[in-house]
Amino acid sequence: MPAQSKIEAVALLREKFEGAKSLIIADYRGLNVPEISELRARARAASVELLVAKNRLAKRALGELELPTLDDVLVGPSIFAMGSEDPVSPAKVLNEFAKSSEHLEIKGGLFEGKALTAEDVKRLASMPSREDLYGRLAGSLAAPATNIARTIDAVISGLARVIRAAAETREAA
Repeated sequence: MPAQSKIEAVALLREKFEGAKSLIIADYRGLNVPEISELRARARAASVELLVAKNRLAKRALGELELPTLDDVLVGPSIFAMGSEDPVSPAKVLNEFAKSSEHLEIKGGLFEGKALTAEDVKRLASMPSREDLYGRLAGSLAAPATNIARTIDAVISGLARVIRAAAETREAA
């Protein structure tokens, strides 16, 4: 019979995992307290939640949600990064921190219910953020209207120059 504290821990993990759009797992072995504090600050700034939990409890929570249990990934110390707003943010935060720290190693994760390898997470981290994509879309949508406005402005400016030249010619004649 499992202890009540473990049942509560699994329920908490299940709730966190269920609300996350993506879940990235990394090995944090070797990070010191200032490095972990810096990682947590970067995660907070990107609206990413970091959580350290026992692998066995995480596997049970994932199993209850009928998600891949990531048996090959959940080995050794694991830190879980979850993003409920932007699914790419956890991958970006951990990948950027891993570049500056030799101790953090990305192990894998979940994205839209599918298991990711460490390489998949790195590819996910290289994707543009949702805001960048929205900006690009807005620019693409605005481009035709901008081009039409420039064309109309050029026609009107050309017409004004012709009228001015004709008026100057009449005055001279």
